[in-house]
Amino acid sequence: MNAITPLTITADTVLLARADYDALLAALEEARDIATVQQFKADLAAGHTETLPWDMAKALLDGANPVRVWREHRGMTARALAAAAGIATGYLSEIETGRKPGSVAALKALATALRVDMDDLVPDPRAATVDAAN
Repeated sequence: MNAITPLTITADTVLLARADYDALLAALEEARDIATVQQFKADLAAGHTETLPWDMAKALLDGANPVRVWREHRGMTARALAAAAGIATGYLSEIETGRKPGSVAALKALATALRVDMDDLVPDPRAATVDAAN
């Protein structure tokens, strides 16, 4: 038999009905969601983030090489991107075709030239897993 712990009420104790507690949690979650959206809108207006066109997002989700997708999105030729990143055009081609993964230094330079985070240029390993399963 379980012992019942007596309820100790102090000046800092608040008792709520479960429905009221759940309503408070829902309101907190809603407030956090609103704050997140407001922060995204502010970042977008300030140029700290950008949205992706559907075709670009789909290409990335389908496993297209992120360097090539971002290069094309920025309207750059391979030669122009290679020059801006300070790497050989042939090396960029090998990165874009997946023959070479690209060094950390090269990916960092490419990310800077493309104005994206380095994480945006690393292919999503989940895409390869999905392709292998099909």
